[in-house]
Amino acid sequence: MAQVERAVVIGGGIGGLTAASALHRRGIRVTVLERAASLAPAGAAISLAPNALRALDLIGVGDAVRALAAFQGDGGVRAPDGRWLVRSSAAAASERFGGPLVLLSRATLVGHLAATLPPDAVRTAADARVLDPGDPADPGRPARVSTPDGELTADLVVAADGIRSAVRGTLFPDRPGPVYAGFTTWRVLIPVPGADFASHETWGPGRIWGTHPLRDGRVYAYAAARTPEGGRAPDDEKAELLRLYGDWHDPVPAVLAAARPEDVLRHDVHHLARPLPALHHGRVALVGDAAHAMPPNLGQGGNQAIEDAVVLAHHSGDLTAYTAARLPRTTAIARQAVRAARLNLMTSRAGIALRDHALAAVSRAAPGLLLRTFDGIADWHPPRPPYASRQTTPGDG
Repeated sequence: MAQVERAVVIGGGIGGLTAASALHRRGIRVTVLERAASLAPAGAAISLAPNALRALDLIGVGDAVRALAAFQGDGGVRAPDGRWLVRSSAAAASERFGGPLVLLSRATLVGHLAATLPPDAVRTAADARVLDPGDPADPGRPARVSTPDGELTADLVVAADGIRSAVRGTLFPDRPGPVYAGFTTWRVLIPVPGADFASHETWGPGRIWGTHPLRDGRVYAYAAARTPEGGRAPDDEKAELLRLYGDWHDPVPAVLAAARPEDVLRHDVHHLARPLPALHHGRVALVGDAAHAMPPNLGQGGNQAIEDAVVLAHHSGDLTAYTAARLPRTTAIARQAVRAARLNLMTSRAGIALRDHALAAVSRAAPGLLLRTFDGIADWHPPRPPYASRQTTPGDG
């Protein structure tokens, strides 16, 4: 395996910071290059499942994040009129998968991750690109990265530059980029006076809405709807949400009443419909959305970026093993996320009626059955010694 002493991480989001932290803990000198002026993350909140929390344990922040878990009690999936289609138990899920589901603000998670790094490890306002991916078989050919302050060389470059990854385009110029998934999303993270409700997701015709309490007292709500790409509300996005969801069950109207137009974030959803042939080239490895952008319908995008990061640190000297450990898993989960989007954003009246009836029947007959959807996802464990080289071992991903 090649010796890695110096690493450069392009992108200071969740995947990039986790990778930097994991590499730093292995004694590797790391520089993080973030294009934005600060580490303030895009987006509102993130849901971390037990698989990601176990990965965060390896860099020493798992328990701090678990402490932010809000008591969820019984929640589930509802219809727009408030009927419960599926009832779920946070305790049952925690028992099945070995830990809680934690919803927290992205800014809070970024703060925990950044605190694990040396103060001089992160450079902001540092737009970077790969000039040469390098050759791991040639000690005299490191990877080369351009920055506003000059060129850097590294034994390993981690590309965590998001769904529009410029590095991915450099490594795989003939592969198609992200495509529109057919729907847009809205998110708000706000205090809601008097909020008292169970976490839930509501499925309507071509639309979904989710409302979840956070430990800090705020409410995270998200919505998705099938709509042409590039659309925008004629007035403002809060007004658009009122048109689409204003007559749905409580607490949806209360959340919308508490939100200001400027609180609402809207983004079209794109994903990599065709998997990459590998997650590395030369001395450069891709993580997170740069490697396998997927629809958010399983809540696994950020979780998979965190998994990528710790597995990459484990295989930092052998990127072929990293690809072997991660590509089959992330490809399968991305495909499952696409199927989930088709199911919960269904538009056919007959199909919706059949779906809702089946969900309700299964939930009544076998309440824990639907948790099996996350078997093989939430029960993942990070790799452990002995360290694999060319072959993956159980738990490697």
